[in-house]
Amino acid sequence: MKATNLKLLATSDEDIRIVAAHLQDAIVLTKDIVSLKKNRIFLIQLNRFMWEDIEKGVFRKNKRIRTVLKFDNVISVSSKNIDIKKDKNFLDFLTIESKVLPDKSYEIKLIFSGDMVIKIKAELIDVTLDDQGSSWESKIQPKHNFL
Repeated sequence: MKATNLKLLATSDEDIRIVAAHLQDAIVLTKDIVSLKKNRIFLIQLNRFMWEDIEKGVFRKNKRIRTVLKFDNVISVSSKNIDIKKDKNFLDFLTIESKVLPDKSYEIKLIFSGDMVIKIKAELIDVTLDDQGSSWESKIQPKHNFL
């Protein structure tokens, strides 16, 4: 049986947490991050670790898949500790945080290891996660040390 690619739409803080859970331990090259200011869209293509398969026991092997994370209705984008000019740098995805600002817009932070952050200001939460193509085997399953 062929696995179906994941496609999620986030329109609330709760939805954002679900998207963040699916993206945990994803990796991204800085060259795969794009802000289309005129179109008010922010795109990031990641190699997502398929935690859902491990949890379901669908596959015995670790897998990754390319996925596109798209933000619509973007007002501005800024970053902290990320050098976009170094387009072959890898970022390790940790989570997403969102909050409503006083003007009723939203601040959405994409948080990566090494204190790297992409901050998106958007009119509303309108985020799509869309897997692309087929998955591939990954030799390493991400591990976390807990305090």
